[in-house]
Amino acid sequence: MTTNADLRARQSAAVAPGVATRGVYAARAENAELWDVEGRRYLDFAAGIAVNNTGHRHPRVMAAVAEQAQAFTHTSFNVAPYEGYIRLAERLNAIAPGDAPKKTMLVTTGVEAVENAVKIARAYTGRSGIIAFGGGFHGRTMLGMALTGKVKPYKAGFGPFPAEIFHSAFPSDFHGVSVAEALRGLDNLLLNSIEPKRVAAFIIEPVQGEGGFNVAPAGFLRALRERADAHGILLIADEIQAGMARTGKMFCFEHAGVVPDLITMAKGLAGGFPLSAVTGRAEVVDAAPAGGLGGTYAGNPLAIAAAHAVLDVIADEDLCARAAEIGDRILGRLRALQSRQGMEAVGDVRGMGAMVAFELVTDRASKAPDAALTNAIIAEAEARGLIMISCGMHGNVVRLLPPLTTPMAQVDEALDIIEASIEAAITRMASAA
Repeated sequence: MTTNADLRARQSAAVAPGVATRGVYAARAENAELWDVEGRRYLDFAAGIAVNNTGHRHPRVMAAVAEQAQAFTHTSFNVAPYEGYIRLAERLNAIAPGDAPKKTMLVTTGVEAVENAVKIARAYTGRSGIIAFGGGFHGRTMLGMALTGKVKPYKAGFGPFPAEIFHSAFPSDFHGVSVAEALRGLDNLLLNSIEPKRVAAFIIEPVQGEGGFNVAPAGFLRALRERADAHGILLIADEIQAGMARTGKMFCFEHAGVVPDLITMAKGLAGGFPLSAVTGRAEVVDAAPAGGLGGTYAGNPLAIAAAHAVLDVIADEDLCARAAEIGDRILGRLRALQSRQGMEAVGDVRGMGAMVAFELVTDRASKAPDAALTNAIIAEAEARGLIMISCGMHGNVVRLLPPLTTPMAQVDEALDIIEASIEAAITRMASAA
């Protein structure tokens, strides 16, 4: 039998070490469950980093892909276009926020969508500057890294990065940055570093992913929209992790009632198949010249078939409501745990819908990050049969991304494991000290 240790040794010898992984090697998966090569069962609360919103191998997704595979698997849409691409664009245009006419382009990865959104924004405005936010994550290409507001491990050692990228503070009450302070910082940036008429777009995650699941207050997003309108700047919503029903609405920006000019999406869009999209106001998207957008694998037919099935499942199984229900259950349990005596290490519990995190600190007064405890909790949970991953600027946040199709009994099972893992890790580290 192949073991996890065998594969770890082979990986060490054959795979670039910069591709960091965990030690569970998957053999099969179904909905919210995953089995490793040694036959051990896990509850998967990473969901491929918010990709499997409809669970692993949803029957309707698998059937749609199998049917498409019988027709053709690749032609390149630029060479021999196909109806599935056009129909998916029509569907995304229809569900994106706002009443203005919209258009869509499809690519493969999240960062491709981000880069194309920037290209479109620059083509439309004739400007070059882009303002992103501290703690934001927008991908690992050179432009994606330039936009990302987190140095380690994403940017360290890889510069220099493309020019005309600026970062402003992201609001976070827990970290002492109010909405008013964040807006003052943005206004100062526009006074001190780049004049508004040189800024093509603001780009922001409504809930930061790698940055620590920090939720952008609705008032902050509305203020961004106002400043964008005042200066002729576009607003790009990076919905790559927070979109596709993850936060209780199809797009997270909808919670704030804010309509972006461009939306990037990926991850949960195609149920485990590589697909991303940029959807935006038609007049904006039309600014890019013919041939300026696209790619060999952009809008792969199999991934598009999967995406159609995903949209059907989200609607038919009411996964927006399901996300809210799962999120309420997780937030309730974690906040009750946080309030218990001896749980001072759980500094903050936050999230929106089924995109929830808890931040670990040495003490609540200083809020000093405790990455060691975070790693110990994740390892303890893995030993007990639950897959979770960390995030945050200091690696001290545990994020929970269960499939939106997870049975509630399994949500409760995972929460029992989380509670036991936190208690065990705190006790062990206290004893070691």
